Amino acid sequence: MNSADYTSQDVTRVLFQDFPTWMILSFYAVAITAIAIFLYGVWAQIRKYRRGVRSGAWAPFWPRFRDMVGTVLSHRTIRRRAPRAGRIHSWIFYGFLVLFIGTSLITLDYDILGPMGIRLWYGWYYLAFGFVMDIAGVALVAGLLYMMYRRKWLALPKLDYTRPDRNPGDPDYDRSDYRREDWAFLWLLIAIGITGFLLEAARVVWLQGQPAVWDFRWHAPVGTSVAYLMMGLGLGSEGAGSLRIGLWWFHGILALSFIALIPYTKVKHIFTAAGSLMARDPDGKRRMPAADVDAEKIGFANLTDFTDKYLLNADACTKCGRCHEACPANASGYPLSPRDLVLSLRELANDNLSRSAMPEGPIRVIGDGVNMIRPETLWSCRTCAACTEICPVGVEHLPMIVQMRRALVEEGNFDPMLQPTLKSLQKSGNSLGETKRKRPRWTRSLDFQIKDARKEPVDVLWYVGDYASFDPRSQKVTMTFARILHAAGINFGILYEDEQTAGNDVRRVGEEGLFQSLAEANIELLESCDFKTIVTTDPHTYNTIRNEYPEFGGKYVIEHASSMLERLIREGRVPTPVNLDYRVTYHDPCHLGRINKGSEPPRQVIDQLGLDLIELPRNRDNSFCCGAGGGRIWLADSPEMKKPAELRAAEAAGIAGLDVLIVNCPKCLNMLEDGVKGTGNEGSFRVMELTELVAEAMGLSADPASDREAEKEPA
Repeated sequence: MNSADYTSQDVTRVLFQDFPTWMILSFYAVAITAIAIFLYGVWAQIRKYRRGVRSGAWAPFWPRFRDMVGTVLSHRTIRRRAPRAGRIHSWIFYGFLVLFIGTSLITLDYDILGPMGIRLWYGWYYLAFGFVMDIAGVALVAGLLYMMYRRKWLALPKLDYTRPDRNPGDPDYDRSDYRREDWAFLWLLIAIGITGFLLEAARVVWLQGQPAVWDFRWHAPVGTSVAYLMMGLGLGSEGAGSLRIGLWWFHGILALSFIALIPYTKVKHIFTAAGSLMARDPDGKRRMPAADVDAEKIGFANLTDFTDKYLLNADACTKCGRCHEACPANASGYPLSPRDLVLSLRELANDNLSRSAMPEGPIRVIGDGVNMIRPETLWSCRTCAACTEICPVGVEHLPMIVQMRRALVEEGNFDPMLQPTLKSLQKSGNSLGETKRKRPRWTRSLDFQIKDARKEPVDVLWYVGDYASFDPRSQKVTMTFARILHAAGINFGILYEDEQTAGNDVRRVGEEGLFQSLAEANIELLESCDFKTIVTTDPHTYNTIRNEYPEFGGKYVIEHASSMLERLIREGRVPTPVNLDYRVTYHDPCHLGRINKGSEPPRQVIDQLGLDLIELPRNRDNSFCCGAGGGRIWLADSPEMKKPAELRAAEAAGIAGLDVLIVNCPKCLNMLEDGVKGTGNEGSFRVMELTELVAEAMGLSADPASDREAEKEPA
């Protein structure tokens, strides 16, 4: 800055120049009003959350805060499975953030430090930050335009707010208000961004005679480009001055309106999403919330039973539809959309908890009333955690659904088809209505004796599970796994008729009292045995013993069978001399792959067997549920509904030349074999358990008697 005409102090942003006093006072009056409306709205939201049960979900504060900041800044949850949308959203986020910081610095410089004789916003600092703000404005507007294109012209199904849990004509069926809010949000931000550039351009034209402005005009390249366009259209300094005042007020009113509306509209997700991410339970998919079964009531029947965290979750939802898209119940035509469930909770809370005075009496959440969540919606859930897994803002749908199911079970309001299953579980400890003495009957077909872990020490205690013990098709897999362990020289045993279901689906169906009774009895039995580790072929059993039994004092080292098989093959304890020349695909069980991050050991086994693996379109933590979880295997699917297992089988059928659909869970085996039959693909490919393929590679047949006969034949 070597000109004698001005100093660096003159190179600054013109704010109120040529404004009469009344106009300046009017602006501050509007600004104070906007801030007051904002602060009241913030207080009303906090009051709403405080009317729920205190959860303490934000402790320990600083570790959670650091993790939240890292998640927000990296956009990692938004970019998952939608990298382009996540990248564009980061343009909006960082563009808005930089512009907000810049505006805040101007306020700091003019209204706080300025009266004290301190100035920051001038010279090269002002020029550099002004340039950054120009680029940020471009990123913001470009990102918003893309989101408009994505919403309108791509017409993604997940952004359609048609409710599967309501019928046309229901008073709460129409959610067009949400669409209008979305578009208003986009247009308001775009208008703020564009009027900012227009104001900048008008300022350049208006002050083109001042060297301190004109000589440095290109620090704002977008505004200057628009200024040249204005001048090309004949706009002079005087006209630009008048235009600048009009634009100044229009832009200012838009910006202040945006601030005032934050607590009352979608805009609040800027803050509620951060709070929701900070409160997120890293084990929320694996471990359902604890409950005192001796309390007067359990579960969430009323709105005030929900914790502050879940009420915040409801406000954090951005309606992105990722949970809606991932939900197997929704895809099958059931009246469940995780997004709509959360939005119903939001609307119910806004209607009843946002007022200064609380309504009289309990505020029921479950029922047929407006914005209430219907029982059939809750019973549609497979508890596969696909919704909780993919939510970019940390909404925990699954624990909320289980809590509401607990309230239904407490009231006796559940599907009549559950009654015999729950009675069987109480009486005999299994869900198939079989007597306890039949549980180990499959062992009689083996040519060796399995140790009784109740009576003698073992290295590995095998927790077999219900379907693996009683279901005829799964029994074949069970016997196969036993023979592999025997061939590998593993010192293992089972609990024979004293084994009961681990209780995973019992807890998720909402029968918390029965679950805790089963868990305590099972832990007592396990504590009486002498073993080092537990193995199971059932991912549901694996999840509960690993993640939920510690809550009741049962801490054990447990692994899924696929992990053990991978290790045994790698260590050479299970030889696999037979080359399996199959083209295969693999279905990740929800409780192993998504919920417990056990996607790789099964694939390593597949690789060790030399199989040609073609991945399903949805795999690993994005696997599509077979439909068995959350007690749904105990309930018949309605004939008019598409079964999740049939949708999954159809995905597999789309793989050319497929020989085998590999499963890794007794329930998945049961469901997907039916799914293959239901889609007419029974002759196209087989459904096999991973254990069966390992046995085939070892040269073991599916029938132990056949092997014994083969051994008798002369060479």
